[in-house]
This record gives sequence, structure tokens and C-alpha cells, in this order.
Amino acid sequence: MKAVVMAGGEGTRLRPMTANQPKPLLPVVNRPIMEHVLRLLKRHGFTETVVTVQFLAALVRNYFGDGDELGMSLHYATEEIPLGTAGSVKNAADKLRDERFLVISGDALTDVDLTDMIRFHEENGALVTIGLKRVPNPLEFGIIIVDEHGRVQRFLEKPTWGQVFSDTVNTGVYIMEPEVLDEVAPGMAVDWSGDVFPKLLARGAPLYGYVATGYWEDVGTHESYLKAQADALSGRVRLDADGFELSPGVWVAEGASVDPDAILKGPLYIGGYAKVEAGAELREYTVLGDNVVVKEGAFLHRAVVHDNVYIGPSAHLRGCVVGKNTDVMTGARIEENAVVGDECVIEAEAYVSSGVKIYPFKTIEAGAVVNTSVIWESRGQRSLFGPRGVSGLVNVEITPELCVRLASAYATTLKKGASVITSRDSSRAARALKRAVISALNASAINVLDLEAAPMPVARFHTSNETASGGIALRTTPGDPQSVDIIFMDENGADLSQNAQRKLERVFSRQEFRRAFPGEIAELSFPARAVEDYTRELLRWVDMSGVRDAEMKVVIDCAGGTSALVLPSLLGRVGVDVLTVNNRLDDSSPTETLAERRRDLQRLAELVGSSRAAFGVRFDPVGERISLVDEMGQLISEERAQLVVLDLVAAERRGGRVALPVTTTRVAEQVCRFHGAQVQWTSTALDALTSAAADPELIFAADGRGGFIVPEFAPTVDGLAAFLRLLGLVARTRLSLSQIDARIPQAKMLKRTVPTPWAAKGAVMRSVVEAADGYRLDTTDGVRVVEEDGGWALILPDPSEAVTHLWAEGDDLDVAQALLERWARVVEQAVGT
Repeated sequence: MKAVVMAGGEGTRLRPMTANQPKPLLPVVNRPIMEHVLRLLKRHGFTETVVTVQFLAALVRNYFGDGDELGMSLHYATEEIPLGTAGSVKNAADKLRDERFLVISGDALTDVDLTDMIRFHEENGALVTIGLKRVPNPLEFGIIIVDEHGRVQRFLEKPTWGQVFSDTVNTGVYIMEPEVLDEVAPGMAVDWSGDVFPKLLARGAPLYGYVATGYWEDVGTHESYLKAQADALSGRVRLDADGFELSPGVWVAEGASVDPDAILKGPLYIGGYAKVEAGAELREYTVLGDNVVVKEGAFLHRAVVHDNVYIGPSAHLRGCVVGKNTDVMTGARIEENAVVGDECVIEAEAYVSSGVKIYPFKTIEAGAVVNTSVIWESRGQRSLFGPRGVSGLVNVEITPELCVRLASAYATTLKKGASVITSRDSSRAARALKRAVISALNASAINVLDLEAAPMPVARFHTSNETASGGIALRTTPGDPQSVDIIFMDENGADLSQNAQRKLERVFSRQEFRRAFPGEIAELSFPARAVEDYTRELLRWVDMSGVRDAEMKVVIDCAGGTSALVLPSLLGRVGVDVLTVNNRLDDSSPTETLAERRRDLQRLAELVGSSRAAFGVRFDPVGERISLVDEMGQLISEERAQLVVLDLVAAERRGGRVALPVTTTRVAEQVCRFHGAQVQWTSTALDALTSAAADPELIFAADGRGGFIVPEFAPTVDGLAAFLRLLGLVARTRLSLSQIDARIPQAKMLKRTVPTPWAAKGAVMRSVVEAADGYRLDTTDGVRVVEEDGGWALILPDPSEAVTHLWAEGDDLDVAQALLERWARVVEQAVGT
């Protein structure tokens, strides 16, 4: 006896879950509904089965194949057009032969006793036996009345409450004799309950109803989908589920990793190779698919999460469904009955309200509050580039596939046959992702000169000095070892300008990538003596006079980063006594947390004080930025270090211009005026500083975050060059860093950040300009409001996060605090409206 599994339905009421997959493939406790149906058939002796398919038929065929993995033999009958429940079975008639067969829906969850139903059919000599089930709400089903012997007396399809005359409904499970197919016209849409059965009943044919005592749930709505998951976890339906019972009601599949400090309250299910971190809380009726990651502080209750989903720290999911390959970022909330489709991104602090449907491939912006369904548009997708290039979590947001598309887009903006420099930091993630970048560039007819692991200054130097059209560097995000930055450079080694970024984004979004013909596949080479060439040129351009005579001692912390590859050859030619720490590559800790950084800076300070060194320097892991400790063993803050180095440069040059971002304290103007230099204010974008540094009259540039530009050597941020320049300046001035610091006035500047939804940022800035009517305004970056007494406040929307930054400076901290409070209220009121 064969079975027919009907798997052609679209499941329109279940969208967006069924927007790009057929309803029978929706998972219940991590297995498709249809797989549960097939396993039920196998338990009752059905090994040869015909599957009728129509909507996204290839996905069903590809998943189940010939049924060998289930120990069954599957055959497929494809409908070119929907043929109805009876028409689809008629379409498979040639595969059924002339024998009794069973028909069952592939998208209803059940454990009906099929063996007993067959016995009932045979004992009554039935032409058709219809599986029946008593349900509380029969409105969505076909109602059937049977007599005391089980013979069908009456049909009514999907009645109103006024028409309800029974709670016994048609389950769509039938046992049929082969002659029933003679009643179905071929190639036409025909339904069993609406067309065939009433006609047979009118003729007096033996139609019987078998009232099943087992479980049956028509998974036709989001509510019934969640109910089916809960019923499966509660044991109300007999299913075959992988895994073992970790604790009562907590089922865990093979390869899953659950931290002992995670909070688990069953019944719940954790899929294969999923990872649940310490502090995460999984409550009743939660289902995690395979390869799901749940970070610390996340909370899930009655949440159904499909495969390959990332749940970020402190995310909150309750009574919702999240489709496969979706990222739910830090602090995001998804409420009751909300459904998020496949391959979406719910960014940090976003709020998805109850009942909202988000269709596949959408991005919900950070901090957005979504009260209506997102179907066609991609709600507020952020730009590709952030303050550090293209950034994101490794293998969540930044995957090898994304790297290939990004590199292909970048290559498309260049000419065929051009060369690009590639490099990375010491991390394994950057190493793996760079390989994807190189492959995409070569496949797009771009030659690659790979520096392998190299400091960012070395990569920028070679990008500007080789015959390269640009460069790509991959580095671990500062302070976040789970994230990576992809930095794109122009032919000068500088970060791409805003215009170049937009051009790359347009190509990336359209995915109009250029591909090389087989004969145009480009070359990969590894430049020799890359570090030596950089060192030689650096020493040629930076003034090191007086260093040997000064007989200085310095302490250097390489932070386990790539600067350790350069400093040995560099310091050997400078003539300075050096104590180095962390001077080896550390691929297991390519960046440091704030606590680790503070610990290492404290250790550096102690070493400087005890060794009587002139000063200490700590490089970031890629050699771009530096932190300073004075000869007394006191850490100099980043803002203060900028003023100290500025004072040294301006005092020696006695003229020229310096470039500083508008967020810098105006004490810098006092320092420059004292030494006869001028300040050129720039926006906070890094490319603004590098553009200013191309001016031959520029003597100094810095970003206030430990990044210094040495214009005579290169127009880009370079920690190694800044260190060498500082050595020369200190040696020649014969003053210590603490003495220089003491002669610079103290800044009276404060900063605050106000959460601001993306949709409100424009209104915020309009409100600021309106409130500043009558004041002098500077719009170099954001809006800077200047008071008559010289005090000022800067209001600047963040380009990559849902916040607005405020700075205020005055003659004293009380004035600065009052300014900050005043403009913070303006921003908060605009956000509130």
C-alpha cells in the first residue's frame, strides 16, 4: 500500500515564514513538518510514497531527495498549475498503480494511528475513509457528521458559527480505493471535500469517518505554528527528535554547547551545534535551530528560532518566530506574535512590536521602533561604511561570502589589470577572511600584492608608493575580539573618501560585479622587504637629529600586535635604549578589552617610572595609534597627549598650519597662537584629516584619539612615525613630557551622548538650528554654537549609531556643564516629539 503526501501548498497565511520556502519545510522542533509526516508513515509500514509538489517544488525535492536517508522510496508528481487536493492526487495516478492508497497532508502535524485507521477502513468495506478530529474551533475546517457506525451523513466546508452543527472536522487524512480516482477529471482543479465527496455521498457510496484519538494540528497560522512547537515540547504529539535530555524537559542536540551558567527552564529544545553563553536565559517552549548563537544576557521565552541565527547580548525575544540566517543584535526586542523572515538584520536596540511581520532580506535600523509590517521596503538600512570601514561580527555580519561581494564591488570600481595591496592583523579571523578578499580580487582581474600580517602604516605606505590603485586591510575591531573591520584605501593609502565609499556602495547594492575572462585571472604576489622599505623611508623623512646625543631610554608596549614586526629593525638604527614588552604576535588576543588596556597601561607606567625612562609608548595592535606615559609614570590622556605633541611641533616649527577635528578643545588655538601657528578645523571623518595633510604647509594633524599624522612622511595616521617624531622632538627640546604638559592650560570641556532614533536625527538638527537663532554657527561638522564669551557647544549626529553626541567648553566646568545641559534638553525635546 502506497501513501500520497500532498506538499504543494503555499501557506500564504504563514507569510513571511513561507515567503521563500514551502509550508511543508517549516521546522517543528528543528525538523520540517513534512519530515515528521514521513516518519509517521514509516512507523506504520509505508515505505513507498508519492509526494505531490507545486509551490517551490525544487526545494522539497532537494531536501528529501529519493527518501533514502529516511529508509523510504519517494517519487514526485509536479503540478504545473494548482490542481486542488483531488486534482494533485489524480496527477500522480500513474505512480499509484491499481491498489488502495493513503492520502495525508505534508503540512499538518499529527501522530494519528494510521494502522488502526486502515483496520477500520477494511472492516467497513469503505470506498473512502476520512480521518476526523474533534476541535474547539471548527470554523476553518470542513465539518462532517457521521452516524453511530461511522458512516458519513453530511459535509459542510468552512462554516460560519451560525452553520456549525458539529465539532468533528476533516483532517485531510484519507484511505481510498483506487476507483475513487475515476471520479476526478484530469488536468483540472478538483477538491476532495468540495467536489468529489459530496458527489459520492449523493450516490450512496460507502464513505466512512474515522474519529482519531491522536494528535492533529493544521499548522496554518502563526498562532498554530507556535502551538505546534509547544505541543511537541510538552509531549502531546509523538515525534522523533534528535538529542538527549540534558535536564528535565531540556533537550539538546548533538554538538550543542550550553554554558553551565546559562538559565534553562524547559520544556525547550536546543539544536545541533548551537551555542548558549553564560547569562543567557531560555524559558519554556523555546526552540533553537542548528548553529544558533545566543549571547550573554539574552532572554527568550516561547521563541522559535530557525537555523544559523545570531541572538546578540541582552536581546529580548518573546512569543515570536525568527527566520534562518537572521541577526538579532545587542539589546533588540521582538515581541509577541511578531515574525521575522529569513536573512534579516535587526540592529542594536531596535524594537519590533507585537504582531509585526518583517519579510525576508530586510534590515531594521538601530534604535528603530517598528509598529507596522515591513514587506517591500528595507526599513532604514544603514550605509555600508562606518567610522572604521566596513565593520561587523565575524561570521555573523562579516562572512567570507560578504568579503567576496565587497572585494568584487571594490574591484569593479578599478580598471582591469590594476594592483591592490592587501594586509591583515595577527588574528585568525582576519587571515581567513583576507583569503576570500584575495580570491575575489583575482577573479575580477585585479593583481594582489599581499603583505600578509603587517601594521596598518606599512600597508598604507606600500599602497601609496607601489603602483597600486588601492588597498584592503583587515583588522580586529578595537576592543571587540569578535568583530572585524575591513578598511578600503585609495591610491594614496588613505581611507576612501565619502564619494568613493558611495560609489562602492552603489556597485555592492546592485551586485553588478565585473568578472574576468579565464585568460584575465590576475596574479597574487608577495612583495619582498616590505618592512625594510618602510623603515628606510621613515628614517629618511623624519628628523631624528639629537636622539643619539640625548642618550634617552624609552619603554615600548607592542600590545602583541603587528608593530612588533617593524620595531626591531627600526629601533636598531635609531640609537636609543629601549625596553619592550608584548613584542610578539598574539593571534589568540588580537585586540584588548578596556580593562586589559588599562591594566597594560598601568604596567607600562610602572616600568617607565622604575626604569627612569624619558617616556613610554603603547601602540595599538595594528600600529596606528599610540598612548603616552610621561617620565613620572603618569598616563597622559588622549586629548592631553594631542596638545603635548602639538606644543612640541609648533614650538619647533614656529609657524605653519595644523589640522584638528572640530571636537578638539579650543586650548589648541591658544597653543598655536603662542607659537605662531594656525589651526585648520576639519570634520571628524578620518578622510578629512588626510585630505588636509596633503597641504605642504601643514606641520601637524591629529584626531584626538591617539592618531597622529606626520605630514612630511605620509598624509595618513601612523603610530610608528609619530613615535619616531616624538623621540626627535623630546631629544631636541631637552624638556620632559610632564614639563610640557604643565605649561599648557587645562581644558574645561565636557561630553554627553543622547540616544536618538535614526528617524529623529533630521528633526533634532533642525531644532538645534532653530534654537541657535542669533548665535554664530559653525557647520564644519554637525552644528557648533558659539557664545559671545567664546564658550561653545557642538551637536553632532553619529554616522553609524542611533545617538547624538554633544560637546561643550567654557571658561570653567560650571559654564561648560550649563551649556551641555541646555543643548541636551533641545536634543531630548526634539527626540520626544
